[in-house]
Amino acid sequence: MPYFQVNEKCNGCLSCVQNCPANALDSKDSDDKRTILHNMSLCARCGNCWRICPQDAVEFQHILENKWDEVTILDLVRCSVCNEPLYPVEFSETLKVKTGEEPEPLCPRHKKAFDSLGDAHFVQYRKSSKEVEKR
Repeated sequence: MPYFQVNEKCNGCLSCVQNCPANALDSKDSDDKRTILHNMSLCARCGNCWRICPQDAVEFQHILENKWDEVTILDLVRCSVCNEPLYPVEFSETLKVKTGEEPEPLCPRHKKAFDSLGDAHFVQYRKSSKEVEKR
């Protein structure tokens, strides 16, 4: 939801545009339509547009709600052992492209456990290799 909203009471008088101290409001007339534009990065959040509007069309309360807006939703890769969320599928694809290999879907705890198993296997392999060399 955009922070700056205008309701159906707006009659396009441009009081808000003409009185915005930050020039965060503008309008565009095209064909038979007038579009009111708002740039959040310029907005000083002063509420002047809300105070000046003769129609009570500016709904400034949204800018004051201090809530989180969802900007994207991504599917997660989960640990193949415990199902703990690890990272988004898209991040996994990026890693695959950059490293040339599929990332292991293991949480830090299970990765460490699997690495320890591998180390134990290679220690056992190294011992048996040394015995073969002695013969």
